[in-house]
Amino acid sequence: MTLSPTPRSTVRRGKARVETDRAVLHEILDAGLVCHLAVVVDGTPVVLPTGYGRDGDVLYLHGSTGARTMREASAGAPVCVAVTHVDGVVYARSSFHHSMNYRSAVVHGVAVPAADPEHALRVLTEHLAPGSWDHARRPAPRELAATAVLALDLTEASVKVRTGPPGDDEADVEANTAWAGVLPLRAVWGEPLPASDLAVPPHVLSRAR
Repeated sequence: MTLSPTPRSTVRRGKARVETDRAVLHEILDAGLVCHLAVVVDGTPVVLPTGYGRDGDVLYLHGSTGARTMREASAGAPVCVAVTHVDGVVYARSSFHHSMNYRSAVVHGVAVPAADPEHALRVLTEHLAPGSWDHARRPAPRELAATAVLALDLTEASVKVRTGPPGDDEADVEANTAWAGVLPLRAVWGEPLPASDLAVPPHVLSRAR
């Protein structure tokens, strides 16, 4: 399936980097851990970093019920969510053409309270820490009551991806006075650090390896 651009999600600059395959949107979201949720509060834009999880074409977001951003979003204020991965810094022969290799997804829409908050929290938990929902204690009623869980449809979204070497001007290539290339950036899991004298369970070890 392909993304269907709207006036808000139509990319107007860097169109060569646009991806229209919905599967690429899913891949970018699934590879991330933190999104940035933007909403206008009292006439001022506010951006909130938060965990998320995807189930099909629905993105689940969560936060404290006491957070003004979550209250505004759940009340029907338009929101925008962004997830970005930096895959490398692109060094060019001119400072103007320095860039980054990246994968970026931006979603517009109106978030609504999740119809099944416990299911949404399971999706969120399994996205962040696979295997933990069945391993750890489930949320208590008071904890569920203190957590706002929102559902955002992924219908209105845009995706941009940059890969490859720098796009130097021919004159700079011929002058050959500066180094050019890509410095890759990779994120890796470290060794698990138990909270006490606990053996690390298989579902944690499998994520770290």
